[in-house]
Amino acid sequence: MAVNAPVVPETQLNLNDPQVVAEQIKTQHPDAVESVSAQGIVVKNDKLLDVARYLRDSLAFDYLNNVTSVDWQDRFEVVYNLTSMDRGGAPITLKVNAARDNPSVPSLVPVYRGADFQEREVYDLMGIRFAGHPNLRRILLWDGFEGYPLRKDYKEPYYEEEKKPFGSRWDQGYHVIAEDRNPWHDNVQYPANFDAVAYKPPRDHIQPISVEEATASRIHTDKIVLNVGPQHPSTHGVLRLRVTLEGEVVRGVEPILGYLHRNHDKIGERNTYLGNMPFTDRLDYFSSMANNLAYALAVEKLMGVKPPERAEYIRVIMAELTRWQNHAIALGFIYNDLGAFYTPLIYAMEERELVLDLFEATSGSRMMCNYMRFGGVARDVTDDFIEKCKYLVDERLPRRTDELEAYMVGNELFHARAKNVGILPRDLAINYSTAGPVLRASGVKYDIRRAEPYSIYDRFDFDIPTGTVGDLYDRFVVRVAEMRQSLKILKQALAQIPAGEIQTGKKNYQVRVPKGEAYGRAENPKGELGFYVVSDGTPNPYRYHVRGPSFINLTALNDMCVGYKIADMVVILGSIDIVMGEVDR
Repeated sequence: MAVNAPVVPETQLNLNDPQVVAEQIKTQHPDAVESVSAQGIVVKNDKLLDVARYLRDSLAFDYLNNVTSVDWQDRFEVVYNLTSMDRGGAPITLKVNAARDNPSVPSLVPVYRGADFQEREVYDLMGIRFAGHPNLRRILLWDGFEGYPLRKDYKEPYYEEEKKPFGSRWDQGYHVIAEDRNPWHDNVQYPANFDAVAYKPPRDHIQPISVEEATASRIHTDKIVLNVGPQHPSTHGVLRLRVTLEGEVVRGVEPILGYLHRNHDKIGERNTYLGNMPFTDRLDYFSSMANNLAYALAVEKLMGVKPPERAEYIRVIMAELTRWQNHAIALGFIYNDLGAFYTPLIYAMEERELVLDLFEATSGSRMMCNYMRFGGVARDVTDDFIEKCKYLVDERLPRRTDELEAYMVGNELFHARAKNVGILPRDLAINYSTAGPVLRASGVKYDIRRAEPYSIYDRFDFDIPTGTVGDLYDRFVVRVAEMRQSLKILKQALAQIPAGEIQTGKKNYQVRVPKGEAYGRAENPKGELGFYVVSDGTPNPYRYHVRGPSFINLTALNDMCVGYKIADMVVILGSIDIVMGEVDR
């Protein structure tokens, strides 16, 4: 007699296993899955939206971590990483293929608003169209740029070779740079029928508002479009905000990006694996050590190596020192945006300099540290480092945290300007793929150090601070609380750090990474910093992509600003805490 297998409740299913998730998809969409493996679930192009909605609504994959793409010889592949905020664990990988001629896939913006900027980036750099995207156009490059630079057949101006180290660098020890060998005008390319001299940027159009919004205003004012930046101190770098105003009230904000773009991903595919480490310093340049760690974690997944115990503790110490000083500076900059010019920031800078002293003593550099290595760290810390670090962690930094909180959080003018301003509700914070303090301030208790513990974070006792309203005040207070938690972790790490080796295996100039793909991520000060790496077994990545939290957190800026005054918009932007090196890459 045949016996049917018992139905397993969803709560008992391992929904971090691609095989299990694929079987669940098949129960609702039998013909949607093309294949499944440890590398992810490949779904049919025309079923992508249905599958994404099912994963979000029925299996609680409510968070879109990352969107990227890969150029294979026979096809393009769009890659999505999805997570459940409640379950945690490693993200699952969803993939969809697109033909080489006129590649197109459905847009996931109707399901995950966090796909907005990420899909535009894929379109901009890889040339894959997203059907149904509400604003599909270039985001990092200008209209006069010819081609799609992340495609494998793209040759940039002054192209030399596919992969580094370039042979020309070794010619009898003398090298003539490509710019001197090739005049600029012989290398620049424009699209067909594009006249660079006659080109004029598209005219800015006023964003429409509803009849209810128009009649709610007692004073009649005309709407205007105002450009804030890219040369403006309030935009925290070369960021341009195209703002639609009605009087002083913000009716729409659109970030215009790309002024600092240098195609970090393409550089990463030209470089060797180890050659990319100093390039990660230049992403969020306030968080060099933490950037190094996230990249090392991704490559170590592919290599299957684990650092020695002492190296793990050193990594945690460097990452948490980075978090403390980053948040201290963020608080100072927010007060700058409020109008308290520089005094609070200088107090925060003084403490940051002491942390950078430790970085310099260990790595040789204050900001561009280039310190982590696959399987360990570049140099050991000294006994003097440990003693100075203990002094900061046990005595000085806790006092300074108390002072910053007393003078800044308790300020009545700050309360008036920050409470109930720039509100980002919990559901929107998740759907927009925001991360870090921006996400947690909206009441989402999610931190990768707990959700998918990496390194040795599972050994430490620390809390995950969250807000309740999701306003500017919560984003400020959450950062103060996280500074205290970083000190709590640092005290434990400094007390427990063992003696021993700092590197697994021997140090090599370059490494050969086994074939495969991995998405490695870390809870950086600004949120989830992820690296998607594809290896073809050579010393250079076949695909290298950075998921920058500063870039994705900006997606929610419009919703956070509409209805508030333009003076509020400046502070709301500051509360996101962006660095343009990580936004534009």
